[in-house]
Amino acid sequence: MTEVAVLALFMVPVLLVINGIQLIRRESLALPHLLSLVLGIVVGIGEIAAVVYVFGLYDSSDLENANLWILLLAATVFYFSFLVLCFVLYSVFIQLMPHRMNFRYVIIHGCGLSGGEKMTRLLSNRVDKAIEIYNKCRVKPVIIPSGGQGPDEKLSEAQAMKNYLLSNGIPEKHIVLEDRSATTRENLANSKEIIDARGGARRIALVSSNYHVYRCLRLAREVGLKCTGIGAKVAFYFWPSTLIREFIAIFLTKRFLILSLIGYLIFISPILYGLFN
Repeated sequence: MTEVAVLALFMVPVLLVINGIQLIRRESLALPHLLSLVLGIVVGIGEIAAVVYVFGLYDSSDLENANLWILLLAATVFYFSFLVLCFVLYSVFIQLMPHRMNFRYVIIHGCGLSGGEKMTRLLSNRVDKAIEIYNKCRVKPVIIPSGGQGPDEKLSEAQAMKNYLLSNGIPEKHIVLEDRSATTRENLANSKEIIDARGGARRIALVSSNYHVYRCLRLAREVGLKCTGIGAKVAFYFWPSTLIREFIAIFLTKRFLILSLIGYLIFISPILYGLFN
């Protein structure tokens, strides 16, 4: 049983490393694509430290020094891995959670275009989810594709999404472009302006990739937009890297960072006491 548990423990970093290599091969050697590879190495080091401590592979005469540092490393990796796991579970839940399909507006968050003009698989999954919602609503909602035109793009992300919507049978009268935004916050603020100007019922669906929904909802509250977050699927090989990148963005927000660090200090306080006393 012990051998099985240790093997299962080390599967996570191994799979992260494999995923990182696979992503680099399929996409490119870029910093965002290195995240799962780097995290796999870090988690692997932490798990090795945990095994060293738990199985007593150390010099027992040095218990009050080096081995407590090993325990600190293991505890640190465990704590932050737990935070990432909670975020993973939320991202899965937000995609699977059922909703009443009576929305009047569906906002689609944009992301970069491939070659400056074609939708990426990530973006097409978001638009497909919006189409699914549209088809399930008895009273057809207004779809708001949201995303401006980057310096290396031949058209706005919103226009690329509109073209895709039209090709999939969505009437033009049910599409309103938001093509001035450059950030997620601007996506939401500009979409809110469109909805406020049109008036009427305000049951709003906010569609993005499953890993991105949590941050979108936080920003939506900040700009005063009440909506329901709905997650679109993400290609499996692409998911770990994008999720890690999104987790880092959320972790670095002031409130989340402070609360996480307070929890971390409480969690490792017994180890710190042993190190410095």
